[in-house]
Amino acid sequence: MKRKHKLYSRPKRPFDKVRIVEEGEIKTEFGLKNKKEIWRADAKVKVMRRKAKDLIKAEPAEQKAFFGRLNKIGINVKSISDVLSLDKKDYLNRRLQTVIYKKGLASTVKTARQMIVHKKVMVDGKIINIPSYVVPLELEDKITIKSKKVAK
Repeated sequence: MKRKHKLYSRPKRPFDKVRIVEEGEIKTEFGLKNKKEIWRADAKVKVMRRKAKDLIKAEPAEQKAFFGRLNKIGINVKSISDVLSLDKKDYLNRRLQTVIYKKGLASTVKTARQMIVHKKVMVDGKIINIPSYVVPLELEDKITIKSKKVAK
Protein backbone atom coordinates (compact mmCIF):
# COMPACT_ATOMS: atom_id res chain seq x y z
CA MET A 1 0.00 0.00 0.00
CA LYS A 2 1.29 3.44 -0.93
CA ARG A 3 1.97 5.94 1.77
CA LYS A 4 -0.30 8.97 1.63
CA HIS A 5 1.64 12.21 1.46
CA LYS A 6 0.62 15.60 2.75
CA LEU A 7 -1.43 17.72 0.39
CA TYR A 8 0.09 20.97 1.65
CA SER A 9 3.15 22.37 3.39
CA ARG A 10 3.14 24.75 6.30
CA PRO A 11 4.79 28.17 5.97
CA LYS A 12 8.51 28.35 6.68
CA ARG A 13 8.06 31.38 8.93
CA PRO A 14 5.06 30.70 11.18
CA PHE A 15 4.87 34.19 12.71
CA ASP A 16 5.27 36.42 9.66
CA LYS A 17 2.77 39.22 10.27
CA VAL A 18 2.34 40.18 6.60
CA ARG A 19 1.51 36.59 5.62
CA ILE A 20 -0.86 36.14 8.57
CA VAL A 21 -2.80 39.29 7.68
CA GLU A 22 -2.97 38.32 3.98
CA GLU A 23 -4.17 34.81 4.82
CA GLY A 24 -6.80 36.24 7.16
CA GLU A 25 -8.17 38.41 4.35
CA ILE A 26 -8.22 35.45 1.95
CA LYS A 27 -9.92 33.31 4.60
CA THR A 28 -12.75 35.80 5.04
CA GLU A 29 -13.06 36.57 1.32
CA PHE A 30 -13.50 32.91 0.35
CA GLY A 31 -15.21 31.75 3.58
CA LEU A 32 -12.58 29.12 4.38
CA LYS A 33 -12.67 27.03 7.54
CA ASN A 34 -8.98 27.32 8.35
CA LYS A 35 -5.66 28.35 6.85
CA LYS A 36 -4.88 24.77 5.91
CA GLU A 37 -7.29 25.21 2.99
CA ILE A 38 -5.24 28.20 1.78
CA TRP A 39 -2.03 26.19 2.03
CA ARG A 40 -3.67 23.32 0.13
CA ALA A 41 -4.71 25.66 -2.70
CA ASP A 42 -1.21 27.12 -2.75
CA ALA A 43 0.24 23.61 -3.04
CA LYS A 44 -2.06 22.81 -5.99
CA VAL A 45 -0.92 25.98 -7.78
CA LYS A 46 2.73 25.09 -7.09
CA VAL A 47 2.17 21.68 -8.70
CA MET A 48 0.67 23.37 -11.77
CA ARG A 49 3.65 25.71 -11.99
CA ARG A 50 6.11 22.84 -11.64
CA LYS A 51 4.38 20.94 -14.45
CA ALA A 52 4.48 24.05 -16.63
CA LYS A 53 8.21 24.44 -16.01
CA ASP A 54 8.73 20.82 -17.00
CA LEU A 55 6.71 21.39 -20.18
CA ILE A 56 8.84 24.33 -21.37
CA LYS A 57 11.07 21.94 -23.30
CA ALA A 58 8.25 19.55 -24.22
CA GLU A 59 6.43 19.31 -27.52
CA PRO A 60 3.60 21.76 -28.27
CA ALA A 61 1.06 18.91 -28.28
CA GLU A 62 1.86 18.07 -24.65
CA GLN A 63 1.63 21.75 -23.72
CA LYS A 64 -1.75 22.07 -25.45
CA ALA A 65 -3.04 19.02 -23.55
CA PHE A 66 -1.91 20.56 -20.24
CA PHE A 67 -3.52 23.91 -21.09
CA GLY A 68 -6.69 22.05 -22.10
CA ARG A 69 -6.88 20.33 -18.70
CA LEU A 70 -6.47 23.66 -16.90
CA ASN A 71 -9.02 25.39 -19.14
CA LYS A 72 -11.49 22.57 -18.49
CA ILE A 73 -11.47 23.29 -14.74
CA GLY A 74 -11.89 26.99 -15.45
CA ILE A 75 -8.36 28.32 -15.10
CA ASN A 76 -7.96 30.36 -18.26
CA VAL A 77 -4.41 29.87 -19.59
CA LYS A 78 -2.97 30.08 -23.09
CA SER A 79 0.77 29.92 -22.48
CA ILE A 80 3.32 28.73 -19.97
CA SER A 81 3.79 32.29 -18.71
CA ASP A 82 0.07 32.37 -17.85
CA VAL A 83 0.47 29.20 -15.77
CA LEU A 84 3.54 30.59 -14.03
CA SER A 85 1.63 33.75 -13.11
CA LEU A 86 -1.23 31.82 -11.44
CA ASP A 87 -2.09 32.72 -7.87
CA LYS A 88 -3.87 30.79 -5.13
CA LYS A 89 -6.85 33.13 -5.56
CA ASP A 90 -7.27 31.87 -9.15
CA TYR A 91 -7.61 28.33 -7.81
CA LEU A 92 -9.84 29.34 -4.88
CA ASN A 93 -12.25 31.03 -7.32
CA ARG A 94 -13.00 27.61 -8.85
CA ARG A 95 -14.15 26.00 -5.59
CA LEU A 96 -17.82 24.99 -5.36
CA GLN A 97 -18.31 27.22 -2.33
CA THR A 98 -17.10 30.32 -4.20
CA VAL A 99 -18.96 29.48 -7.42
CA ILE A 100 -22.27 29.15 -5.55
CA TYR A 101 -21.73 32.52 -3.89
CA LYS A 102 -20.71 34.24 -7.14
CA LYS A 103 -23.76 32.81 -8.97
CA GLY A 104 -26.01 34.32 -6.28
CA LEU A 105 -27.41 31.01 -5.01
CA ALA A 106 -26.22 31.93 -1.49
CA SER A 107 -26.16 35.32 0.23
CA THR A 108 -22.69 34.84 1.76
CA VAL A 109 -19.78 32.46 1.29
CA LYS A 110 -20.36 31.04 4.76
CA THR A 111 -23.97 30.30 3.81
CA ALA A 112 -22.74 28.63 0.64
CA ARG A 113 -20.42 26.41 2.68
CA GLN A 114 -23.23 25.45 5.06
CA MET A 115 -25.56 24.60 2.18
CA ILE A 116 -22.90 22.35 0.65
CA VAL A 117 -22.09 20.57 3.91
CA HIS A 118 -25.80 20.02 4.62
CA LYS A 119 -26.23 18.38 1.19
CA LYS A 120 -28.51 21.06 -0.25
CA VAL A 121 -26.43 21.58 -3.43
CA MET A 122 -26.54 19.42 -6.55
CA VAL A 123 -24.06 19.52 -9.41
CA ASP A 124 -25.36 17.85 -12.56
CA GLY A 125 -28.01 16.03 -10.52
CA LYS A 126 -25.54 14.64 -7.95
CA ILE A 127 -25.35 15.84 -4.35
CA ILE A 128 -21.88 17.13 -3.52
CA ASN A 129 -21.05 17.91 0.08
CA ILE A 130 -17.41 18.99 -0.37
CA PRO A 131 -16.91 22.79 -0.36
CA SER A 132 -13.44 22.44 -1.93
CA TYR A 133 -14.78 20.58 -4.99
CA VAL A 134 -13.27 22.21 -8.09
CA VAL A 135 -16.13 22.91 -10.49
CA PRO A 136 -15.35 22.27 -14.18
CA LEU A 137 -16.60 24.94 -16.59
CA GLU A 138 -19.03 22.56 -18.27
CA LEU A 139 -20.79 21.84 -14.94
CA GLU A 140 -20.86 25.42 -13.69
CA ASP A 141 -24.29 26.12 -15.16
CA LYS A 142 -25.66 22.79 -13.85
CA ILE A 143 -25.39 23.77 -10.18
CA THR A 144 -28.78 23.74 -8.47
CA ILE A 145 -30.20 23.97 -4.98
CA LYS A 146 -32.15 20.93 -3.84
CA SER A 147 -35.84 21.73 -3.58
CA LYS A 148 -37.66 21.27 -0.31
CA LYS A 149 -40.21 18.48 -0.06
CA VAL A 150 -43.73 19.62 0.65
CA ALA A 151 -45.40 17.73 3.51
CA LYS A 152 -48.99 16.69 2.83
